[in-house]
Amino acid sequence: MTGRRSTRSTFLPRLHRPARAAARSAGAVVACASLAVACGVIPGATGGSGDDPIKVMTWAPSDTNATNKPGMPAFAQAYARWINANGGINGRKLTVLTCNDRNESIAAAKCARRAVKEDVVAVIGSYSQYSNSFFPPLESAGIPYIGGYGVTNAEFTSPLSYPVNGGQPTLLAGLGKELAASCGPTTLIRPDTIAGDELPVLLDSGLTSGGHQSASDLRAAEDATEYSVQSAQALGDATADPAKKGCVIPALGDRTDTFMDSFRRVREEFPAVRTAMAMGSVDQTVIDASGGRSGPYEGSYITGWYPVETDKRWDPMKRVISEKAFGDNRIDAADAGVQTTWIAYTVFKAVVESLGDGEVASNTVRRALNDGLEIKTGGLTPTLRWDFQADLASVGFPRLVNADVTLQVVRQGRLVAARKGFTDVTKTLQTAEVN
Repeated sequence: MTGRRSTRSTFLPRLHRPARAAARSAGAVVACASLAVACGVIPGATGGSGDDPIKVMTWAPSDTNATNKPGMPAFAQAYARWINANGGINGRKLTVLTCNDRNESIAAAKCARRAVKEDVVAVIGSYSQYSNSFFPPLESAGIPYIGGYGVTNAEFTSPLSYPVNGGQPTLLAGLGKELAASCGPTTLIRPDTIAGDELPVLLDSGLTSGGHQSASDLRAAEDATEYSVQSAQALGDATADPAKKGCVIPALGDRTDTFMDSFRRVREEFPAVRTAMAMGSVDQTVIDASGGRSGPYEGSYITGWYPVETDKRWDPMKRVISEKAFGDNRIDAADAGVQTTWIAYTVFKAVVESLGDGEVASNTVRRALNDGLEIKTGGLTPTLRWDFQADLASVGFPRLVNADVTLQVVRQGRLVAARKGFTDVTKTLQTAEVN
């Protein structure tokens, strides 16, 4: 334990109780966002009127020493090529601008300011940890943020945010709910940061709903290069009851892979335990890079937002990749970022189609979304609709409208479904004591 209290993390920051009270009035704020001029927000530019192309932006970090999601903007451009080759949206061409946020607050702000300068209709299917940098420019210009990856609290509170998944809250609550019946002593390894302090609450909300005791809370430095000490401590806690098979749950973001490498070496000295984690910490690309079936993730349970990559519901996305990605190795159909971008553009396409021959502008896109437009995503999510007051507003997540998760397991090096269908964790989260 380092005692380090950095505030930078890919996890959701602490939401204090005053913010929870403010979240309950989010409906009024959302209504305000749809009346941009009256509430002091500059009306969105058209992003192209008449027969002009519809201009949007997708951003994500790439070529950094931290989290990289180059497949998201790369897929967005492939999607535009596919849409345009098939007549556009309502006969309008789609232009996708991309930006590298470099995992830096300054770069994230520059991406947002460029989006404003370029008069984009929306920012779609993007990843950035720096919501405090990118949301103010977007909100001042009235530009909606559709289908962010779900790594910041603001994505579930900003009235201009339209998330397509439930972010880290649903993954951890769902993981706890699924493991409550099968796990003995359970240990969570998470960042020793202010943001990391929220994670035990979310996991425990799921565990306790299934009658399980709270998990042991083991803190670790989020930028460590090895975790042998933490691995031994986690294994000791998880094997404290020899009659029950314990569980170890690392939630260290990009450092989860580093932890699992240390864990693999240390676990040979301990009784068998089960490992589990959330999709935000690992996906198929990480499993492949770690050795596949011979790697440390074999047998691990993982909660995700969407069906496994082999599910036929992903076939339309794979067709876009096959036809228009031209072998771009940045784009992996198994990557949760690419999948989120596909769903986000599916939402945007439905919004534009709902406008018919009307103007496609940031304010008309917002209005359609705020007026209760229901959007189907081919079964990859429940029907999406952003109400003024979502079910989870009372616990500080007024924009979280998709609380469904899937349970997957790594078998023979591949993520496969461990349980059919989705699990809705709305009620589980409603009981969470989010401070």
